[in-house]
Amino acid sequence: MGVEEKMDLHQPECYVNRELSWLEFNNRVLEEARDKNLLLFERMKFLSITASNLDEFFMVRVASLKDMVHAKYEKRDIAGMTPKEQLAAISEKTHELVNHQYSTLNRSIKPALKKEKIILLDGHEDMTKKQLEYADRYFMDYVYPVLTPMAVDSSRPFPLIRNKSLNLGALLIKKETAKELIRENKEEIKGKKAGKLEKKQEKEIEFATVQVPAGIPRLILLPSEKEGEKVIILLEELIERNIHKLFLNYEVLCTHPYRIMRNADLTIEEDEAEDLLKEIEKQIKKRQWGEAIRLEVEEHVDKRLLKILKKELNMKEEDIYYSSGPLDLTFLMKLYGVEGYAYLKTPKFIPQPIKELSTEEDIFTQIRRGDILLHHPYQTFEPVVSFIRQAAKDPDVLAIKQTLYRVSGNSPIIASLAEAAENGKQVSVLVELKARFDEENNIIWAKKLEKAGCHVIYGLLGLKTHSKITLVVRNEEDGIRRYVHLGTGNYNDATAKLYTDLGLFTCSRAIGEDATAVFNMLSGYSEPLGWNKLSLAPIWLRGKFLSLIERERKHAEEGREAFIEAKMNSLCDKEIIAALYAASKAGVKIQLLVRGICCLRPEMPGISENITVHSIVGNYLEHARIFRFYNNGEEEIYLGSADWMPRNLDRRVEILFPIEKEELKNKVRHILQVQFTDTENTHIMKKDGSYEAVDRRGKVKIDAQKQFCIEAEEEMQVQEKSIENRVFCPLENKQ
Repeated sequence: MGVEEKMDLHQPECYVNRELSWLEFNNRVLEEARDKNLLLFERMKFLSITASNLDEFFMVRVASLKDMVHAKYEKRDIAGMTPKEQLAAISEKTHELVNHQYSTLNRSIKPALKKEKIILLDGHEDMTKKQLEYADRYFMDYVYPVLTPMAVDSSRPFPLIRNKSLNLGALLIKKETAKELIRENKEEIKGKKAGKLEKKQEKEIEFATVQVPAGIPRLILLPSEKEGEKVIILLEELIERNIHKLFLNYEVLCTHPYRIMRNADLTIEEDEAEDLLKEIEKQIKKRQWGEAIRLEVEEHVDKRLLKILKKELNMKEEDIYYSSGPLDLTFLMKLYGVEGYAYLKTPKFIPQPIKELSTEEDIFTQIRRGDILLHHPYQTFEPVVSFIRQAAKDPDVLAIKQTLYRVSGNSPIIASLAEAAENGKQVSVLVELKARFDEENNIIWAKKLEKAGCHVIYGLLGLKTHSKITLVVRNEEDGIRRYVHLGTGNYNDATAKLYTDLGLFTCSRAIGEDATAVFNMLSGYSEPLGWNKLSLAPIWLRGKFLSLIERERKHAEEGREAFIEAKMNSLCDKEIIAALYAASKAGVKIQLLVRGICCLRPEMPGISENITVHSIVGNYLEHARIFRFYNNGEEEIYLGSADWMPRNLDRRVEILFPIEKEELKNKVRHILQVQFTDTENTHIMKKDGSYEAVDRRGKVKIDAQKQFCIEAEEEMQVQEKSIENRVFCPLENKQ
């Protein structure tokens, strides 16, 4: 390959900006909310998800770019954009997205809810007399005692507004002052008439703010005279209606809700942090008070009130988002949880038992028969929980070692690890304290495990430990045997019902040795000379992927069949993308399934003509990482915890592991084949970075996620029938 060709692959035009690609992903989620083929509550859920996604995006990604601008950092990203240019493009795209969110709510979701007799009131003005009486009584009984109004004047500075909290801002004027002004001008107060009075009263106007309490349900159910009708008003509307009761000596000129987003990206100098645990606890508290980077207000907010907010929060116009409806659309997830509307939701799928683990035998006996592949949430996560639980109780188990990145609120795995330590077993747990937005939860569990006698490791200096691995060391008749679980997802029994992930149980000697080396590296910094089967970031994994891609390129150049299939959450590593471009140019057929960010541009003539990028947004969050390389007919299939991103390959401890048993390889091939032929949840990326729904014309209807649900049920039905035959046909066993 010549120098010119090499340069082509690194031009900014060959890449999509990471942040704009993420916004495209959130647009695909919003498309689900707009899809009238989906059940109403599912559409509402997707709309809520777009809002929570956007919150995290601002708190972390936009905040990071703001920090770069403040530091006068002007290095361009792979798409050739400076941080300042990225912020301008993000602002433009996000304002469009917010407009689409509210048009979806107002023109589609709310009218559809109304048809189902669910009335989401726009304001307290729409309530009946009976509802007003109920609302006022509810306010005085449950809300009023909790509220803390905060005035702002020369002796009381503007209060610190908490990150993500919903607040009501009010403009006030003392009643005596208002009367005097009315007498002087003989005009109405409350901003209804502009003129001399308005100018005179400006000096007398005071600002006050009230935080909408998070401990009270935001959805208030009002009485309705119509049978089967649910009338709902939001808590902030109730407070707005009664806000005069908080300021008895004042006239309330106007009241408007507002919400701010703050920089919540933790900056920890690990070299200087003597105690990482204490340092992270300190930084979590600061997250509430970081720089304000986004302000949400109603589209008809009073200009005087907005002027005060802009000044006190130091907000620029481009960072203000005007909403034509309630702020913080995550309240729709609460509405999704209202009982009595199962017919408007996708029926809950019950994860199915795993065929190879369906007997009464202990799990170790079953793993010894051969490697076992798990496909969540179609198959139950219970065997993973049971693996730890049985190990904790088994007298032959000597040690349990595990990495934990995110765990559920009441994790049975944590309980079993603590029990194992209490039973005298050697328990080593790496708890990743730097798992973003799970730091507080992980600190709680880390302390609990330490109290139980576990050896707790708080990650490696400068690196996040993102790998998912468990090692159980057992003393058996023929000596020490190591049992290993490896996965693409977290040890979280709650999200295992919502995320699609793959896991592997094995007692392979080679993988067992590697697993021991992993934990020795994590706990004692002893770097192994080599690996049998596993590949780890940040040292070895990048090179492994590049060599696998390069091998396919060479096969193509030599005229042999060559292809790559890869599924991941995100793809934004420039070196990996350039290698894929080079492979594509050589004739390698490359199919990518990337749920979220994708900085690669497909369909570029002479560069990426052989690359297609699919994205599936469905009922479950696609989370598995799968990598398939044809290798001249001797296929290699890998699963892992890492995406093709710089942070995964260079700044995290990640594990890539092979699937070697042919039967299991076939299962993984089938998963990829079904997902690449999905017609119902798939969008295909175009070379400009935008996406379009897959063309369904002339194609068999395939919903990959529904198909996997059906297949999991069918597999267990066959298994149950086989067991029945063995029970009722004893002669069959004698043949």
